[in-house]
Amino acid sequence: MTQAWHLAQINIGTMVGPQGDPRVQPFFDALDEINALAEAAPGFVWRLTDESGQNATGIQYAIDPLLLVNMSVWDSAETLFDYVYKSAHTGVMQRRREFFQPPPKERAYQVLWWIPAGTRPTLNDGLAKLWHLDRFGPTPLAFTFKQRFAAPGSAPGGELNPDGICVGWE
Repeated sequence: MTQAWHLAQINIGTMVGPQGDPRVQPFFDALDEINALAEAAPGFVWRLTDESGQNATGIQYAIDPLLLVNMSVWDSAETLFDYVYKSAHTGVMQRRREFFQPPPKERAYQVLWWIPAGTRPTLNDGLAKLWHLDRFGPTPLAFTFKQRFAAPGSAPGGELNPDGICVGWE
């Protein structure tokens, strides 16, 4: 029996100001709509929320209170990609430079990884995957949209090369 897999993702960013600051308030004002769009998107499985159940902005996982985290699970890389780059989410994402400080060039700020269907990643899982990507680059354990790896035991959209990288994806 083949195990089903889902794609987890985490991204982090440091805001240019706190909630209520006019520079970032449009981001916070759009969150409910963007989260509802995600939840209604094909392939959406789950997203991280704080105790309010609305979004993850109340989760403080680092000393810097301006550092925000977003984590979600999707049924495939394609459905996540479509949501991020081919939906109304794209308009808000294109404004990220207004709301977030540029990420350090030497640090990963987003990572993808496969999890068994039906499981939920923890925040520590996601932060560990960011660390892994920082230290080792894209591998089957932690990768990026630009260098994706197929789910374990499969090669959707392409064939696996000798390094386990799924080739044939754009």
